[in-house]
Amino acid sequence: MLGKRIKELRIRKDLSQERLARLADVALNTIAKIESGESKHPTIQTMAGIAKALGVSLDDLAKECSKNV
Repeated sequence: MLGKRIKELRIRKDLSQERLARLADVALNTIAKIESGESKHPTIQTMAGIAKALGVSLDDLAKECSKNV
């Protein structure tokens, strides 16, 4: 699940949801919804910002998530 993967990476990097949101230039609410699974299909721009903020490529984030499908 995408949200679970993002949360895992965020915690590993010792980032709060608020800090990740600022680094990714997205709303805190967006991060919370993605991590909780409420938002299952975030935009590519949102995902690119989150991937950059977490220090991973968008491809790597997508690959990890597709392994769990």
